[in-house]
Amino acid sequence: MLVSLVVALVVSSIITQVAVFSTTIYLHRTATHKALSLNPAIEWLFKFALWITTGILTKEWVAVHRKHHAFTDEEGDPHSPALEGFWRVQLGNVFYYLRELRNSDVIDRYARDIKDGWWDRYVFCRGLLGLTIGTVALCFVLGLWWGLLAAGVHAVMYVFVLSSSINGLCHHVGYRNFDNTATNIRFVALLTGGEGLHNNHHGYPRSPKFSFRASEIDPAWPVIKLLIALRLARPYKTIEEVAA
Repeated sequence: MLVSLVVALVVSSIITQVAVFSTTIYLHRTATHKALSLNPAIEWLFKFALWITTGILTKEWVAVHRKHHAFTDEEGDPHSPALEGFWRVQLGNVFYYLRELRNSDVIDRYARDIKDGWWDRYVFCRGLLGLTIGTVALCFVLGLWWGLLAAGVHAVMYVFVLSSSINGLCHHVGYRNFDNTATNIRFVALLTGGEGLHNNHHGYPRSPKFSFRASEIDPAWPVIKLLIALRLARPYKTIEEVAA
């Protein structure tokens, strides 16, 4: 039983990091801010990974996040702890996300440039189906109860801990390199593919690299550099290039 528990937790951690890296590289840096352009095959792989691990729709995520940048910590921000209170956002960020999507014009206003291909229209738009397939696959590999445990731990960590910490903790505590209301937290960055370097990101949203100081680590950046070296991605200017 102990071995099965350890295996389930390790698998859950791997799945969570797959979701985290897919979110930061594809959803955030590529789709939302155009800091990268990806080879279509690589883009498809990231979309597929998100479909079976999170059920997130690209247009919805992009629209909510772009609105966050348009009204950062001001009236109109979908999930600001300065407006809603820290604990409300830290523990309930997903509910603010879903609330924002009830606004009928948010996608048309903030994600009109996101085009839907065949997979988006007929497969990836069915987020619940993706999550079901992902969960069934876990149960097939690990067994019913261990698979459900792995899926549950992943869901809690991704939705209620890691993702919410970017909009909660990283707008509440931490240090700043640039003059904006977001903050950097190095430990959070290590767990979120670099997303915890949130002040840097708000300072230079189109940089594909989130780290700025030598002491800051952006775990997604080596992956992005590898994709660039393999000519599977093309970057916009990094923070250093823009700030020079």
